[in-house]
Amino acid sequence: MRKNEEITKVFKKLVSIDSPSLKEREMADYLKKLFGEIGVEMEEDNSQNITGSNAGNLFARLDGEIGSTPLLLGVHMDTVEPSRGKKAVFHPDGTVTSDGTTVLGADDLAGVTAIYEAVRYLKEQNIPHRTIEILITTGEELYCKGANAFDYSKIQSKEAYVLDLSGKIGAAAYAAPTLISFEASVQGKAAHAGFYPEKGINSIQAAARAIARLFQGRIDENTTANIGLFSGGTGTNIVPETCTAAGEIRSLDHEKAMKILSEYHQVFQEEAEKSGADLKWEEKLNIIAYETSLNGKTAGNYRKAVEKAGLPTKYEKTFGGSDNNVFARHGIEGLVIATSMNQVHSCCEYCSIPEIRQVSEILVNLCEI
Repeated sequence: MRKNEEITKVFKKLVSIDSPSLKEREMADYLKKLFGEIGVEMEEDNSQNITGSNAGNLFARLDGEIGSTPLLLGVHMDTVEPSRGKKAVFHPDGTVTSDGTTVLGADDLAGVTAIYEAVRYLKEQNIPHRTIEILITTGEELYCKGANAFDYSKIQSKEAYVLDLSGKIGAAAYAAPTLISFEASVQGKAAHAGFYPEKGINSIQAAARAIARLFQGRIDENTTANIGLFSGGTGTNIVPETCTAAGEIRSLDHEKAMKILSEYHQVFQEEAEKSGADLKWEEKLNIIAYETSLNGKTAGNYRKAVEKAGLPTKYEKTFGGSDNNVFARHGIEGLVIATSMNQVHSCCEYCSIPEIRQVSEILVNLCEI
């Protein structure tokens, strides 16, 4: 692999580019140029017509040895806010942080860097390798918008490694949850709170009664539920006409998530009707749960690649979604692998250049014949 100093240059340039979700144009253009310089042509799709981004997903295929089994490397090019004007700070031990005013962008530009370095090494050393497919998506942080809009008839691989996990290098997530968001809007009736309160229908009271009946937090070891937003009313002297509660449900068991969603809906409906109010209910199934067999080819290949790099392998379940949730729906067996991103989605995010180098080595091991 190349020296840490050379990897640092690549990562530093990538994180200097603004690429918030659905505003990835500059990043997409640079990645096409960067990979093009090592002979990898990135094809941009027209998914922006679906996602609303100003750029499409990028896809490339590097043909390998005849008869080799293809594999897919997945990563995303967007970053969460605050991400505009990122300034990476490089520390003597190889750790990289932001200046504290933005995220760093290691999620997921550490992954992009690792893929670039691995492919560059394979090509420069003329190492025989499997057919490698690379998918770099837009809008992943918005419930995998880019991945959902991609045309999977282009993909030959049935084995995928998504570089999008925190933790020690060598770790991999083999299961992730269904994630559903919902919004319950109780429509009551306004009235003067001092003179004619009995003529009103208190929407906040109805919604509060529903919430009081609902169990939140950790439902069981595989399931969580949370109401995180609550608002209503227009003044203290007015019986509140409208109240809205919004939240999410996550479960590694898809059927369990759908069951809890139905229970939440039913309770809000019952409390609205008891008060004489109406309920407007909206729900969105953002991602669907998957579980990859640890006895399968994908997990076995990853274990061998990590061990060859001299590291221990750790398999775990995660309560975060990724593009791998989408890949699984298209019949691609995948893992989400640790990629040197820590305290993500915060201005305390950090990564390590030596760790990115380790990830690149693992990718090379996966791709070699």
